[in-house]
Amino acid sequence: MATFLLILHLLIVIGFTLRVFLRDDYSPQARLAWFVVLAVLPYVGGIIYFLFGEVDLGNHANRRHQEIFDQIRARAPHLMGDPADTERLIDPLYRPAFRYAGSINGFHPVGENRAELMADAEETNARLIADIDAAQSHVHVLYYIWLDDRTGTDVAHALIRAAERGVTCRAMADGLGSRALIGSALWHRMRDAGVQVAVALPLDNVIRTVLFSRIDLRNHRKITVIDSKITYCGSRNSADPEFLIKAKYAPWVDIMLRFEGPIVAQNELLFLSDWMQATGDTLDGFSLTAHPVGGGFPAQVMGDGPTERRGATPQLFSALIGSARDVLTLSTPYFVPDATVLDALCSAAHRGVEVTLIFPKVNDSWIVAAASRSYYPKLLSAGCRIHEFKGGLLHAKTLTLDGKVTFVGSSNLDLRSFDLNYENNILLQDPDMTRAVRERQETYITRSDPVTLAAVSDWPRHRRIWNNAIATIGPVL
Repeated sequence: MATFLLILHLLIVIGFTLRVFLRDDYSPQARLAWFVVLAVLPYVGGIIYFLFGEVDLGNHANRRHQEIFDQIRARAPHLMGDPADTERLIDPLYRPAFRYAGSINGFHPVGENRAELMADAEETNARLIADIDAAQSHVHVLYYIWLDDRTGTDVAHALIRAAERGVTCRAMADGLGSRALIGSALWHRMRDAGVQVAVALPLDNVIRTVLFSRIDLRNHRKITVIDSKITYCGSRNSADPEFLIKAKYAPWVDIMLRFEGPIVAQNELLFLSDWMQATGDTLDGFSLTAHPVGGGFPAQVMGDGPTERRGATPQLFSALIGSARDVLTLSTPYFVPDATVLDALCSAAHRGVEVTLIFPKVNDSWIVAAASRSYYPKLLSAGCRIHEFKGGLLHAKTLTLDGKVTFVGSSNLDLRSFDLNYENNILLQDPDMTRAVRERQETYITRSDPVTLAAVSDWPRHRRIWNNAIATIGPVL
């Protein structure tokens, strides 16, 4: 028996180690993390690797994604923007970052947009419901988490009202994040009222998902489009700030922008790419139109996910950070950067950029909290400023540069957003909008505790060991 167990142990360790070496898309840090897990916990580690080790939705999903974007590029090139417009619309300092964003899925800067920063969750809900109630043609919504609380129910009822008066309504929700709603009476009432519903990455066949993909590859997007004229972009799910499924961390503090202009069409195309993936529909049945508002600012959509090229999001963040000249302010609830982003932040601080990072003081993920704090010594030593928000869970994902450029959406600075989730963001250049977002970031800072290098240096050894241990196996978690 002992000999058998020894042989089994060696086969598991050697087999999975060779598999890790065969993965060309792994970073050295990810390989090292898997080696540690497989060496220390070979049996459990083998199961974990089987379930979560490889980022792949399968050949069919990859082919379908390519077919969908081939359709979009063939049918709607006028909505995706022209690469040449980057030179015309964007300040030379920030053109490399905008160009890089355009290389991810083909959306380039389009002009004549405007936006409003929503004051809070209450205003967001009121404006969004009013926009759906005023819809004349169609409404498209997609949420990672859609609850049957007040906010989620308000959105569902607004869609039902719209569908009953003849507006085409399409509603999508993630199969895991919104699983309770998808099985609820409210979801069935939407469908019965004429709302077309679809599930992103459904869990209707868990065994197939486990064998050929990963359960934790999710659609994390939050997209609302009304009549191709209005879109909302930001960090807010269709849920109350009290966020009943994790109420002890509430309130969730989000940021949402309401956009008008050609950027709406780009966000709609991103929604339609997910809808087509889930339903098998083609673009033939959709009206594709842009509505410039006159004047306004340039902006572009950036969508990422496991069917796009690996490393696109951290490389975009690094390009944005690298373009900063004076001030860079960033907020995110989940901060587990790869080496590319971490070094970009430190490099910016070393060259004199005022780098300010805002994270939650209390995080709903103890793993993320520990891993995040493992990076504090390096960031603070480089001159970055760190603030920990203490007024609930700061869920806003924001980045502002030099009072000119803003990046908002669903992407966190963690390995899930980098590799596992479908995300949606908008990158814009506009002093007025950036000033508004920067002022919102300042309100986060006033509700935060500053973190100093002296305080971090005084952390007890067991805390530093714990943080660094979690960060070491971060790519696995």
